[in-house]
Amino acid sequence: MVHILVRHQVEDYGKWKAAFDTDESVRKAGGGAGHQLFRGADNPNEITILLEWDDLAKARAFTSSPELKETMQKAGVLGPPDISFINQAG
Repeated sequence: MVHILVRHQVEDYGKWKAAFDTDESVRKAGGGAGHQLFRGADNPNEITILLEWDDLAKARAFTSSPELKETMQKAGVLGPPDISFINQAG
């Protein structure tokens, strides 16, 4: 299991959250196995997502897909996201 840590700013959380929820089937089809969602304590439009993925290659393919970039743009993501691939330490 690999995790994807994503941080980005959004124009409007409600608009972004609706798009994120709609995109769940796409994440699952690409190997997504769940997520945790966080908002900034001082800026509720600062979003951090910890996504679980079943395979690193699939995770990289998902995050670099043109479809994801288009979805994020339509959802009101401001600027490029900060994306890291991480593994849980034992």
